[in-house]
Amino acid sequence: MSANGPRNVAHKLIADHLVSGEMEPGAEIALHIDQTLTQDATGTLVMQELEALSLERARTEVSVQYVDHNLIQADEKNAEDHEFLRTSAQRFGLWFSKAGNGVSHPTHMQRFGVPGKTLVGSDSHTPAAGSLGMLAIGVGGLEVALAIAGEPLYLRMPEIWGVELTGELPPWCSAKDVILEMLRRHSVKGGLNRIIEYYGPGLASLSAMDRHVIANMGAELGATTTVFPADEAVREFLRMEDRESDYVELLPDEGATYDVHEHIDLTTIEPLIAKPSSPGNVVSVREVAGEPVSQVVIGSSANPGLRDFAIAAAMVAGRQIDAAVSFDINPSSREILTDLTRMGATAELIIAGARIHQSGCMGCIGMGQAPAVGRNSLRTFPRNFPGRSGTKEDSVWLCSPETAAASALSGKITDPRDWAREAEMDYPKLDLPERAAVNTEMLVAPLELEEALKVTPVRGKNISALPDFPALPERLRAPVLLKVGDNISTDEISPAGARALPFRSNIPKLAEFTFTQVDESYPQRAAETAGEEGHVIVGGDNYGQGSSREHAAITPRHLGLRAVIAQSFARIHWQNLANFGIVPLEFADADDYSRIEADDVVVIDDLRGALKDGRELSVRVEKASGEEVEISVRHRLSKRQVDGILAGGLIPALAEEAGTAEKVD
Repeated sequence: MSANGPRNVAHKLIADHLVSGEMEPGAEIALHIDQTLTQDATGTLVMQELEALSLERARTEVSVQYVDHNLIQADEKNAEDHEFLRTSAQRFGLWFSKAGNGVSHPTHMQRFGVPGKTLVGSDSHTPAAGSLGMLAIGVGGLEVALAIAGEPLYLRMPEIWGVELTGELPPWCSAKDVILEMLRRHSVKGGLNRIIEYYGPGLASLSAMDRHVIANMGAELGATTTVFPADEAVREFLRMEDRESDYVELLPDEGATYDVHEHIDLTTIEPLIAKPSSPGNVVSVREVAGEPVSQVVIGSSANPGLRDFAIAAAMVAGRQIDAAVSFDINPSSREILTDLTRMGATAELIIAGARIHQSGCMGCIGMGQAPAVGRNSLRTFPRNFPGRSGTKEDSVWLCSPETAAASALSGKITDPRDWAREAEMDYPKLDLPERAAVNTEMLVAPLELEEALKVTPVRGKNISALPDFPALPERLRAPVLLKVGDNISTDEISPAGARALPFRSNIPKLAEFTFTQVDESYPQRAAETAGEEGHVIVGGDNYGQGSSREHAAITPRHLGLRAVIAQSFARIHWQNLANFGIVPLEFADADDYSRIEADDVVVIDDLRGALKDGRELSVRVEKASGEEVEISVRHRLSKRQVDGILAGGLIPALAEEAGTAEKVD
């Protein structure tokens, strides 16, 4: 990119916040962060990390703690977490969004999102805010804690992937079908180390919330983030939210270029659906039409807009859901539920047989709405990884609200165009309100510093201390406890669902669930290595895709994991491993993946020295047969990351750095 040439939106956002580094793909850069977002499934660790950092008060422009994941209060655990988060938000100067106020991403967009700003969140779908012309990136909780403390965000400079949109979506298709088309073309690894930027005349027909749908699921492509320009659609959204004064125009310069190019003619889009059990397993709805359906769920951060619920209400109005289908509605925010109710659409949904749930993530994170084994569940959600629903042998499909509603009415997977033809129904013209039902009463503002310093966060008995991990040894000799294939997700490493999620603040207890979806014996076998030299895991491509939850690094580290050797890593999990002292290594020769098996022993003699020097590491593999195999591995860690790993993780590294500074003083 020329420093003086025409710039795209992503380059403008990065350049305006660049603290250090060169904007060359692959180079490490540091970015100033304006806003942060945390939610309750990851936020308790962030608050403990702020304590460990001895932070007096948040140094960002805006930081918000949401409660949207662990909403089911089957016992005291989630309620205790909520109180810890509320009082911690008071202590550190954060906004607090109460339980039931809404899913973090659409709620943040409604109340706090500002074009041109940077946002990091301890949730992988944070890039949804790119719909407003923000640079919004999902990261691990520790990096959010550091951003709250005023530290920059470090990442590898991504390529910019320009996607030109032309034309206009045909009836019975919507924004979900656009992002599913991207996944059909490129699957779950197509966006690795890239920022996706949408531009072109086709944007004119997409509202800000439509863009939210597309930006949200850019995470499923593995992208660092997704950005849209801040144009009249964004101005209109902010006007509806009584925040037009926050509008700042942000457009690509004429003649702006991109590292990678793509084109989508929206007129060619058709209803699409992701089959179980990957967001990248996309086919046309007509290819699978007729499959029986037992559950349909509309909601989540992936389809959070008022029109997403209103279109379903218009389709089911005066009709009844098939008797074999559970039709579940998860309003994405209290504001949207209010508008939906004022329109009369909530009543239409209820009369048709819908079950209305509270505003939150709910079934998207496996907190309720778990489907029956062997029965198809259609969801407007972003992910359908195995077991994420709360049912181990689940069958979850991802689709648009139009496809979901048509299928709920027919009791089988149905292309909404075919349903409309039989129902003799034209695509509804929705009468949406001119202004949103803005209500800020469930947002608790930060305390003034003098009052905040008097607050002591309330810790329930289920909230454990952060683990204390030792420094990396000079030599590693450890067994391979587990070998997994491609695209292993953080849901499979540290499961979601109503059984595990209540222990998000209790690392020793949560560790008992680690990798149990892959191998139920792993936690016990791993615990036996924790007091010795630890163990190693071998993985395929895109290891650690999906959620940003740093628990997927902390709990295996608690159980003795010292290194992961994989074909490649998903960005956020790769960083999380480094943050907690686990060495992420990649095969220098992809064929060597087949030369290591579970129960082999890995030996690296000069581990610390090789990491410091940045050279390839020689690994000796001791086979059960007595044979020895030599392979080479490498890492992509910066010196900053290596220093953290050598110290045992980023927190001990920072403590060591602070101690050195005190001695110098």
